[in-house]
Amino acid sequence: MPTSNFPPVPSQEPVRREDAVLERIAAIVGRRTVPAGEVHVGDDAAVLAPFAGEALISTDVAVWGVHLSPDLFPLEDLGYKAVASAVSDLAAMGGRPRAAVVAVSAPPGTDLEELHRGIADAAAMTNCPIVGGDLTRAPQVSVAVTVMGETPGKGSVLRSGARPGDTIFVTGPLGRSAAGLRLRRDGAPLDDPLVVAHRRPWPRLDEGLAARHAGVNAMMDLSDGLGIDFHRLADASQVGFVLTQLPIAEGCTEYEAVGGGEDYELVMTTAEPERLLDMFQRRNLREPIAIGLVVKDPAVRTLRDEPMPRSGWQHEL
Repeated sequence: MPTSNFPPVPSQEPVRREDAVLERIAAIVGRRTVPAGEVHVGDDAAVLAPFAGEALISTDVAVWGVHLSPDLFPLEDLGYKAVASAVSDLAAMGGRPRAAVVAVSAPPGTDLEELHRGIADAAAMTNCPIVGGDLTRAPQVSVAVTVMGETPGKGSVLRSGARPGDTIFVTGPLGRSAAGLRLRRDGAPLDDPLVVAHRRPWPRLDEGLAARHAGVNAMMDLSDGLGIDFHRLADASQVGFVLTQLPIAEGCTEYEAVGGGEDYELVMTTAEPERLLDMFQRRNLREPIAIGLVVKDPAVRTLRDEPMPRSGWQHEL
């Protein structure tokens, strides 16, 4: 792992030597087996084999107290969500992950091992090895993750390719993450299924690959909510849309399904719906749900015959 500028902690805290901290972190996130010819954690920079097809790169930052509440969730979950949300950006392009680097900023005394256990969990579950990173002192815990991926064969799926007449699909019911946060605030346990959906989201990598291989025209992940993300896709494609139904997950409200965010389901458009359904079935994936059609007029944007406002998560900068 590249060198860091993590400073000595104050005298009242136990002294943690930088090399010792990095050694423990490397033991947590490092892979037991590294592909031949590659260099991961431990050098000034990682060395990766050539990428297949197009190379994908994306960065996400998760901040303790902004993206996850310290009063409700363990620090481990922040590390997990930081990696999972970054990997979801690769899924949205129809890509597969190759590697990630993680930069952590934290106050003295932060349990960095706990944080990196969550990072390692997400890396293992998404097959996205952590190949390097950095540590630095800061007033607040934040985790910056840069992921690298590839799209072998046909190129990446963009959000700008939707065409009039396309059928719109989502990979699953919506609202589970927002409902999980609501339930956790009301005292639900960490292992409640909806709470788990919020604290341990699952990037739809297999679904993204299947959609790309089925030739979808446009795709993105629903990280901020359907009510704002699909407007973004329509803006990029210069089209309108008519949504005829809203798949609401059990135990969730319509508001949570439209604007709650952090579902990380994929929304996609295709001129060949039967081909998409067949691809998902052949790969034993949950059948995607048709929710409407793309139309030519960018001014037409409705949900159940009513104008759909832009509603969802946006940072106030």
